[in-house]
Amino acid sequence: MTKPRRTTIGIDGETFLINGRPTYAGRSWRGMRIAGLLMNSRMVQGIFDDLNPETRGQWDYPDGAWDPDRNTDEFVAAMPEWRAHGLLSFTINLQGGNPRGYGRNQPWHNSAFAPDGSIRDGYAARLERILDRADELGMAPIVGYFYFGQDRRFEDECAVVRAAENATDWLLERAYTNVLVEVGNEVDNDAYTYDIIKPPRCPELIRLVRERSGGRLLVGASMCGGRTPPDNLVACSDFLLPHGNGVGEPARIRAMVDECRALPSYRGQPVVFNEDDHFGFDAPDNNMLAALGRRASWGYFDYRMDGEGFDEGYQSVPVNWSISSQRKRGFFRLLAEVTGA
Repeated sequence: MTKPRRTTIGIDGETFLINGRPTYAGRSWRGMRIAGLLMNSRMVQGIFDDLNPETRGQWDYPDGAWDPDRNTDEFVAAMPEWRAHGLLSFTINLQGGNPRGYGRNQPWHNSAFAPDGSIRDGYAARLERILDRADELGMAPIVGYFYFGQDRRFEDECAVVRAAENATDWLLERAYTNVLVEVGNEVDNDAYTYDIIKPPRCPELIRLVRERSGGRLLVGASMCGGRTPPDNLVACSDFLLPHGNGVGEPARIRAMVDECRALPSYRGQPVVFNEDDHFGFDAPDNNMLAALGRRASWGYFDYRMDGEGFDEGYQSVPVNWSISSQRKRGFFRLLAEVTGA
């Protein structure tokens, strides 16, 4: 029996609504209107596992073997603290993200989808726990379907389509009203195997999700760092998902938002950075503040760099999901100040 849902995400023009009211209702900060934004963090490994026995041991905890259920348990336990600091959204991906941060070679096998596009039970159970808790907390996660480097695990393009259908049906069957869909992470990345995920044909998947859900699921796709989406993606997306990776100058963040809004197909959708690995949260200008100044939502992307310990990084496995490092504390401290949490 489906649980009654508490949280509904919606969009009115460029404004995000939760349960019919603008997010951070009435909030402004340093002359910037925060109400209606969707502040978020990249937490894509919340349901991570590795089905490759040759690489699985790479993810062992400092105090024990890798355990996907422990990972999700600790994710869910950390969510109230994120929410208390003003975080309303996070990206969680069915094919994860690179647990090393960056790199083309991905020998690990992390996919909620079997080669035929069906959904693996263990992944589904872990995702359900996270989305249920988000609903209880008034949070609106961005659920990503496909990730470059793992889409090669599908047996053919038909399986990719079935996967999108199955993931959409799974969300609908559980009556989630608090989720947004990102059909592909950085769909312009040339590491993707299947053309249907790439920008020229990605609208096919976006339309599939919208039509299959009867418009109940809001959907988009993200671009590689520093790039703005092409007109064909903007035309069919409910929200735009640029990335700030590789963007070292906040001025470029501002320019990216302006470029999105200048596109012929732009019709007033919200602009949401849901991945940016630039910090400097104490600086008078940084990528987060640049986005806010252009009335765009911003998302924190933190991975463990070489030589750093377990406390660092939300994308690097194994993950410490608590606010445990200087970088994490910097983000959540500024987030709380901005949102009035």
